[in-house]
Amino acid sequence: MDRQAVFADHERARQAFHDLIDNATEADLARPTSGTRWTNEQLLWHMLFGYMVVRVLLALVRVFARLPRSVSRGFARALNASTGPFDRVNYVGPCGAVKVFGPRFTGTAFDRVIDSLNRRLAAESEADLACGMHFPVRWDPFFKDFMTRADIYRYSTRHFDFHRRQLTLDGELG
Repeated sequence: MDRQAVFADHERARQAFHDLIDNATEADLARPTSGTRWTNEQLLWHMLFGYMVVRVLLALVRVFARLPRSVSRGFARALNASTGPFDRVNYVGPCGAVKVFGPRFTGTAFDRVIDSLNRRLAAESEADLACGMHFPVRWDPFFKDFMTRADIYRYSTRHFDFHRRQLTLDGELG
């Protein structure tokens, strides 16, 4: 795994996120996005959450990688079966989060989660990065059937880049 490339992707996303948040007006944040039911502010929160969830996913992979692969395969199947409820929670979460946390908090939280992920990645052994588990492919287009910890570190920026194109800040697509 090219750690430096992941660090660079994290920093690029951090800069982009701050540019988006810092330059957005209230009207920009309230504008609907392209291809989602969220506003720009809600989608920005969802983009942050994509990085936050990586910390949980890394812990899950650490646990499931020690078990027979059939265990994570069964877990992924169960999660795939619950895609409907997951999609509802995934949508409603950012809708509520933006009512509690404003753009300033969102920017600070983005910095904290990127710093945390970078520290974790720097400390990972190659063996740890190679550990993996099965994932619920119906939950996210960037989930593959089997993902390693290295894949998980790359996932969040792919998720970020995808959603960035759906933003309509300044009336234009991100």
